[in-house]
Parts: sequence; C-alpha cells; structure tokens
Amino acid sequence: MGSLSIWHWIVVIAVVLLLFGRGKISDLMGDVAQGIKAFKKGMQDDDKVAEKTEPTKSIDHNAAPSAARQDVGSKAV
Repeated sequence: MGSLSIWHWIVVIAVVLLLFGRGKISDLMGDVAQGIKAFKKGMQDDDKVAEKTEPTKSIDHNAAPSAARQDVGSKAV
C-alpha cells in the first residue's frame, strides 16, 4: 500500500494530460528551458564583468604632500 505501482503513475499522467493538455505542457517545458538558459547566460556575464574590473589602487603613505594647506573662506575679524 505504501509504494506506487505502475497503474498509479499511469492514472496520474492521464489526469495531468487531461488538465493541462499536450500543448500546454510542451509550452511550459519550453519556458522552463528558456529560463534555465537565461540564468546560465546571466551567470557567465557576471563572471566576465568580474574579470574586467580594474585592479585596486594603493596609496603611497611615504609621499610628501604636494601643496600646503590654506584656510579658504575663513577671515579673522
């Protein structure tokens, strides 16, 4: 009673075919396939974008300042 026999599966498949029809199931499977292809293409595009990123820039802490700081806009009264 716990396992499904071949007749159970035949009845389930017949009910599914009656409810959805042959054309609807093939359309559904085509949509699923297109979704999988779009997902894979998106994953590959993300990998290509990650490879093209610029290398990180480092800051030289030992460099001398290029110009002296001036107080701009503040006037002593």
